[in-house]
Amino acid sequence: MSEQLPATSMKPKGRTLVGNVRDALKAQIDGGRYKPGDRLPSEAQLTKEFAVSRTVVREAIASLRADRLLEPRQGAGVFVLEAPKIVDLPFQNIDFVRVSSMIEMLELRTAVEVEAAGLAAQRRSPSQEERIVECYRTIAALAKEGKPTTDADFDFHLAIADATNNPRFREFLVMIGPSVIPRRALGTSSADPATTGYLEVLDKEHEEIVSAILDGDEAGARNAMLRHLKGSQSRYRSLLRSPGQPDAVD
Repeated sequence: MSEQLPATSMKPKGRTLVGNVRDALKAQIDGGRYKPGDRLPSEAQLTKEFAVSRTVVREAIASLRADRLLEPRQGAGVFVLEAPKIVDLPFQNIDFVRVSSMIEMLELRTAVEVEAAGLAAQRRSPSQEERIVECYRTIAALAKEGKPTTDADFDFHLAIADATNNPRFREFLVMIGPSVIPRRALGTSSADPATTGYLEVLDKEHEEIVSAILDGDEAGARNAMLRHLKGSQSRYRSLLRSPGQPDAVD
């Protein structure tokens, strides 16, 4: 015999019975009918209230248990838990236009990416070497054409992270996102092309990083990345002091 829901309460509308019961129980918890520490009615009472089978009730309770809203206790019943606290994800509320925020991020990048460069020099594979070189050449080509390079620059740092063969380095960079490239955060990635002097500085820094990694020079790779990111901090401060300054920060 098929299960029926009361027309006034739980008639499914393209949803499963389990989903309807789950949502109804959650609404009762959210609405204060059942408070943290309260015991839910028995399965028999819930099956009667919602006009469903015990299997449906059990699955709905299991779903809410997975969400850490309910806790079955052996021989005592099912109890309501305190709602889980919402934890803000890191790096979601950064004001990249504020000098202090960007300097903080550049310092954090330095701590992570200097190590990444050293590990990449130790662990890179031939295909990863090719990817790093490809990204480096792409940045140089775009810069020569006067085109924005921020996305290519981010790809370059991702390629180095990949060459560590530790996926956490890429995950970190992806989590903070391409806005970690200061000139992108300032909205200058599509502005005037960088001056020749800046382009030469950036290209030289990138080349030193690439050369050290390809040579397997761990210390050299670390030092080159350190110089590069320290230079980024100086260029960022300079760019903020001169709003009309071109796209010149890495």
